[in-house]
Amino acid sequence: MAFDATFWATAALVVFLGLITYLKVPGMITKALDGRIKQIEDELAEAERLRAEAKALLDDYQRRREEATKEAESIVAAARDEAFRMTEEAGAALETLIARRTKAVEQKIAQAEAAAIGEVRARSADLAVEAARVLLQKQMSTSSDALVDKSIKEVADRLN
Repeated sequence: MAFDATFWATAALVVFLGLITYLKVPGMITKALDGRIKQIEDELAEAERLRAEAKALLDDYQRRREEATKEAESIVAAARDEAFRMTEEAGAALETLIARRTKAVEQKIAQAEAAAIGEVRARSADLAVEAARVLLQKQMSTSSDALVDKSIKEVADRLN
């Protein structure tokens, strides 16, 4: 019996397949593939968890950014309102200061005017007194001799 190459190839294949089955190579391959599948599933689950965590962080950061933007807008609005209020207060204070200064200047002018009028009156009175003195002195010097003579005559008439 002559065995040809096909027989030997088939026999080798059967022995090979029997040896592989005996050594449980398909179970090891299945186990290895199952392990790799489990590892891939774990990696996918971890990736999904990380994606969800990243999304949560992104949502949190977006919420914080929106809150910060709103807070910044409210701070700017508050600062603007405060600036307007301070401007109004400064304007009112300036108007009050101007009114006070104007009143003080008017009082000083009135005091200076009163002082000037008083000085003019005092000077006028001094001039009037001086004019009266000069006038009386002139009248007295011209009529003093006549007045003395008249007084002596009156005293003499009374004594007699």
